[in-house]
Amino acid sequence: MSLDELRNQIDQIDSRLVELLNDRARIVVEVGKLKSRTDTEIYAPHREKAVLEKISAANNGPLPDKTLLAIWRELMSGSFFLERPLRIAFLGPEGSFSHSAALLKFGQSVEYEAVTDIRAIFDEISKEHSDFGIVPIENSAGGSVNESLDAFVDTDVMICAEVYMSIHHNLLANCSIDEIEEVYSKPEIFAQCRNWLSATFKETKTIPSTSSARAAQMAAKKPNTAAIGSSVAAELYGLKKICENIEDITNNITRFLVIGKTDAKPTGDDKTAVLFSTSHKAGALVDVLEVFRGNGLNLANIESRPSKKREWEYCFFVDFMGHRTEENVIMALIEAKKHCLQLSVLGSFPRNMTLI
Repeated sequence: MSLDELRNQIDQIDSRLVELLNDRARIVVEVGKLKSRTDTEIYAPHREKAVLEKISAANNGPLPDKTLLAIWRELMSGSFFLERPLRIAFLGPEGSFSHSAALLKFGQSVEYEAVTDIRAIFDEISKEHSDFGIVPIENSAGGSVNESLDAFVDTDVMICAEVYMSIHHNLLANCSIDEIEEVYSKPEIFAQCRNWLSATFKETKTIPSTSSARAAQMAAKKPNTAAIGSSVAAELYGLKKICENIEDITNNITRFLVIGKTDAKPTGDDKTAVLFSTSHKAGALVDVLEVFRGNGLNLANIESRPSKKREWEYCFFVDFMGHRTEENVIMALIEAKKHCLQLSVLGSFPRNMTLI
């Protein structure tokens, strides 16, 4: 067939797709009416996981799964809009990596609220000013994000989903690299680019900022100043990418957590996050971890932070496989509490290893 004939076929298929998508949307509207009468949550992580898994299973190509999943995430974003627009809090300003993760997770059809620091995201959820928030929790190169860990200690939010996103850092400025006197970014980003920075700059100051997007704003205003941030930030704030992909580890991935007032229903492939503190005595942590092992729970992650309540007392954050409604998890939590000064469940949520 000729090019015009092939394009005509595409146009016909596009028309059918639009019709089918709106047929789907009309059903979504009815679903929204039912949810409003029964006070059912608009965003359901367990349902999201089931839908995306079905799309992947039904895909026989040639489109890759990643393309179809991105399309369906936008479809679900449109569904949120038809049912009730969600409000998502993220670490701003616009152009931050948290902003990018939020857009990729929740799409273009929800409302977004940029806040000034990570703790403010938790406050937005606690005060019910936003439906959900997205916070960075750990990076494959830089380790844990302490601000997020600390915010879990004294707030009532719960984890309902997790997001993995590839991170690429760029040196952004409106001057040559030889003219740069100061570089702004988040401390965690400096850690992820430590080798490149030490090899490239000798006397240049690195100045911490609350977010990479805020750093880009500073670089756009001050002469002889650069920021380390995303390509989106460069476009938003009129900066040039002086050097691209300057992260020390090429496979640089940040894990984000979606937080809300409730956690997720079981899917059969879940994680549970808990926060606990132990007394300062030999073997206290081992006793708790032994409880998890004895109940067949596989630990996915463990972090510690000073409790800030008593000297030499630490809070431990643990992710393990399983949902808090499962019998062995229930038994493990009951037994673990006997060895803890305090233990709280931060939420159960679908396990996700797919990059967005």
